[in-house]
Amino acid sequence: MGMVIGIDVGGSTTKIIGVDKEGIKHPMIVKAEDPITSLFGAFGKYIYDNGISLNDIDKVMLTGVGSAYVNQPLYGLSTDHTDEFLANGLGAHYDSQLQDLIVVSMGTGTSFVKVEGGENISHIGGIGIGGGTIQGLSCLLLKTQNIHQVVKMAEKGVIENIDLQIKDICNTPLPGLPLDATASTFGKASSNASMEDVAAGIIHMVLQSIGQSVILAALNSHIKDFVLIGNLTKMPQCKEIFPVMEKMYQCHLDTRICRISHGIGSSTSLYI
Repeated sequence: MGMVIGIDVGGSTTKIIGVDKEGIKHPMIVKAEDPITSLFGAFGKYIYDNGISLNDIDKVMLTGVGSAYVNQPLYGLSTDHTDEFLANGLGAHYDSQLQDLIVVSMGTGTSFVKVEGGENISHIGGIGIGGGTIQGLSCLLLKTQNIHQVVKMAEKGVIENIDLQIKDICNTPLPGLPLDATASTFGKASSNASMEDVAAGIIHMVLQSIGQSVILAALNSHIKDFVLIGNLTKMPQCKEIFPVMEKMYQCHLDTRICRISHGIGSSTSLYI
């Protein structure tokens, strides 16, 4: 089999990667105003930049919400669709080399995909909290939907001014809960809170909710490894929040896996 191109088509961002028997080739991320423009722009740029001819490509595998708009062969190449949850599972398993894990795909919302034995993959649910929540609340409370601006504001914020913590209601730690654990998100917010503090509160609420949810989802299983994928993993606040949760719950929340796991999964699906 020749090269398989895996493409994760999002609303405005397309992630593309090539896979052959020798392994992964040249991942790339391209942004555009709409899924179709993003898809064709990414594909054209990918094959041009990497000196790949159409004759080198055996198949194109599509996944992601934007792939629903594509119902014909891409540049005359054999084109097929891969279930997004399967792509998440295969991609995170390939990247992490873990046999048992839960994949946490942090996009507009958040989905959970369980992988057992490296091959049994199932979608086990999700929550309606993610990047869309940050954008929506930021629009209402901070008058901006620019995620990069919100992240920079949050870095200057003080979360203790927004969240009610255990130390605010108890002078000694509770079993399994340190004094700086969150008792109530936004439970300490006041009407004169700074924009930076509010930004910190929004991001902390979303990331903590995602982390807590996947830990609860795994309670009745032996799985302690959680692989987080998606653009939110690049937020610097992940490095503050998830290590605290790892210590509290004796688990592993890995945000180091690349953002193109969907594309890897869609392309490697032909090699399993």
